[in-house]
Amino acid sequence: VQLQASGGGVVPAGDSLSLSCAVSGGAVNNLALAWFRQAPGQERQFVARLGKSRTNTVYYADSVKGRFTIYRDNDKNTVDLQMSSLKPEDTAVYYCVATSLADATVSQFERFGTWGRGTQVTVSS
Repeated sequence: VQLQASGGGVVPAGDSLSLSCAVSGGAVNNLALAWFRQAPGQERQFVARLGKSRTNTVYYADSVKGRFTIYRDNDKNTVDLQMSSLKPEDTAVYYCVATSLADATVSQFERFGTWGRGTQVTVSS
């Protein structure tokens, strides 16, 4: 499985931005998928995760709950992250990750996941 994230950019605080992660070598409906982010000088941080289609469980970090939405597009074979009401503290490199584990936990994504190259999101104040 290979992943490629896109859609990052520079936006003012309060704006919205949508990230997309193209997945090749596997069907997104048979993968657990997640987004993480890493700000300069900080550790990588969980953002949102989505179980395989048959479980379809969804979890969000408290810091993004109500503002971000993770979803899979089976037709495009992507996992997307819709971000709204962006804040300067959302500035980071965003990474998508996939695993074959049905309802992978954050630590399982970190240990067993396949990671894509990140995309930079910068939110100006």
